[in-house]
Amino acid sequence: MKRLFFLFQYIVNPRTVGAILPSSKFLGDKMVERINFAKAKYIIEYGPGTGVFTEELLEKRNPETIIVLVEYNKEFYLLLREKFKMEKNLFIINGSAEDIHNYLKDYHIPYADYVISGLPFASLPKNISQKILTNTTKILKKDGEFITFQYTKCKKAFIEQFFTKIHVKREIRNLPPAYVFNCSNPQKNMEG
Repeated sequence: MKRLFFLFQYIVNPRTVGAILPSSKFLGDKMVERINFAKAKYIIEYGPGTGVFTEELLEKRNPETIIVLVEYNKEFYLLLREKFKMEKNLFIINGSAEDIHNYLKDYHIPYADYVISGLPFASLPKNISQKILTNTTKILKKDGEFITFQYTKCKKAFIEQFFTKIHVKREIRNLPPAYVFNCSNPQKNMEG
């Protein structure tokens, strides 16, 4: 049922959904494996879809860690609200990752330790991708990481315009196989 729902959303919104199936648990594990859950206070997730990565984050986080989900697709947003309605320290926003500054301000969140992204940068308009990545670099604390996945490496050079260090791993146990990009700016001079 979940797969049919996801497929329908892809057919209706191919530019913003970006995949025909939800991500695999294997990809979810790889997306969160470098997160220091003991120290992370604030984790943001862009484009959580049906919540595959969100489940990993909630399972492994410190209960005090605040997680913010930003989902543009209204149907996925409603599904996430219902699915995670009993979770504490979880905020779910129906909106665009472009506006992350405003959302953090609304919830009095000073920075992000990690930003996890399921956004399809290959199909998003370039100006929107640029705004999202620029704003992401502004909210990440020093030594914070932006973690995203893509189905090809074609957007690596584009992402390198915003992050000085990118570590790439491949996950073949996903349909289709995916690349995980762990992105950071180790020399960033920001308080956090």
